[in-house]
Amino acid sequence: MGTAVCTDRAAEGKRGADRRGPRWGRLGCGALLALLFALLAVRLTGLDAGTPLAVPVVLLPYAAVLGVLALAATLAVPALRSRPLVIGAALLTAAHLVLLVPRFIPDDQRHIPAQAPELRVATLNTHVGKEDARALVRLVKSERIDVLAVQELPAAGIAALAEAGLSKVLPYEELQPENDSSLYSRIPLTRGGPLQADTTWPQTTAQVTVGGRAVRLVAVHTYYPLGDAKRWTRDMTALTSVARDSGPDTVFLGDFNASLDHAPMRDLLASGGLTDTHAELGEGWARTWPAGKSLLPPLVQLDHVVHGRGLAGVSVGERTVPGTDHRAVIATLALLPADAG
Repeated sequence: MGTAVCTDRAAEGKRGADRRGPRWGRLGCGALLALLFALLAVRLTGLDAGTPLAVPVVLLPYAAVLGVLALAATLAVPALRSRPLVIGAALLTAAHLVLLVPRFIPDDQRHIPAQAPELRVATLNTHVGKEDARALVRLVKSERIDVLAVQELPAAGIAALAEAGLSKVLPYEELQPENDSSLYSRIPLTRGGPLQADTTWPQTTAQVTVGGRAVRLVAVHTYYPLGDAKRWTRDMTALTSVARDSGPDTVFLGDFNASLDHAPMRDLLASGGLTDTHAELGEGWARTWPAGKSLLPPLVQLDHVVHGRGLAGVSVGERTVPGTDHRAVIATLALLPADAG
């Protein structure tokens, strides 16, 4: 009799454990979906502007991947299958697709004439001058760069690049080591100097003439959300004001400390009539930071080349320069006929 009671209790305990397993699994899946929904809500409402929420929202593409996996799990695993979870995961997946898929579809609305003048630009955060100067010069040569924007380049970094021979390749310079960013160019620079904008670090600006047209360049480096989200937002707002008053032949390139999922970045693009070259060419999930970490690959895109309506992206890509914690972004831009911009 005692043995039978023990056996019944063991069977009941096993049935209870069997019931708890699926319940905990569904609770875990529901918690994940709630977290993904919260991140999506921040993205849709722009609550990241000026708040610490600017830090997690940069991970939205990863949230999209997790949403797809959660949907697959709720459909494939009987223990997780429930109508609310399936519906929730499906709605999250659909919302993420609406937001992210356009970045992977090249914009072919504007025709680029075969003989359109081109400008090949690059940007690199040098990690306070820790980049391998000779490697950077080799990159400039091999990629035939016309204009290079650099951030976090102190006087010692400028000296190292000069010693490595950068001035021989890009002889025209607008150097502002005390202001954080500088410009090097193969083409003569005019109207150079600090940008008149209320940013944490003065941004360096200059013009080049390509195909008889003046192209304005702004070497961008904003504050970072992890340090002070309000200060970062003020920087982005100041750049938005500049972009709004700039002409169609304008290029902003540098370390924006922002992704396309940040509200201030979207405001900059929309208000200034600017286009992100990666998204324009269907390269919507480029990752430029952190770089140079042996165990951690680049995770997010903080570095961009964005341009006005007078230009169109021809190519874009990223390159690694030893010593820095950002990847370089290299883009070829074509000047469109004046009536197309």
